[in-house]
Amino acid sequence: MAKRDISLRGRALSLLARREHTRAELLRKLGPHAESAAEIEVLLDQLTARGWLSEQRFAESRANALSRKFGSRKIEYDLKSRGVSADVVDRAVEQAQAREFENCRAAWQRKFGELPKDAAERGRQMRFLAGRGFSAEAVRQVLKTGDPD
Repeated sequence: MAKRDISLRGRALSLLARREHTRAELLRKLGPHAESAAEIEVLLDQLTARGWLSEQRFAESRANALSRKFGSRKIEYDLKSRGVSADVVDRAVEQAQAREFENCRAAWQRKFGELPKDAAERGRQMRFLAGRGFSAEAVRQVLKTGDPD
């Protein structure tokens, strides 16, 4: 079967088999292959009803993957930019905030591993962690205590 002969449903299932997607992502990816936007909407409604397309699962998966390197602010921005609804974003960010200190410490440990010796180094470490989306409180705590070992 040639690639262009795959049905719209087959394309959607193929995409979902690889990873979780948001409704907006699937709408964009399936758009060029559909006769109308209404056709895609009906398909996406069917996939959602069967539980194959889940915004909640996507948000959890994406937040979990990002939390290894980034803080809750960066996770919130990423999910919103991908079209995830506000209440799902809030739940994912709340979970990320619960682990923020541990994730911030792990990112700091991978990058630096030792407490700053002077103000310039402290500023550099703080900017790095803040740029990764970690809260100011988590950054301050990590730079105050460093590695527990």
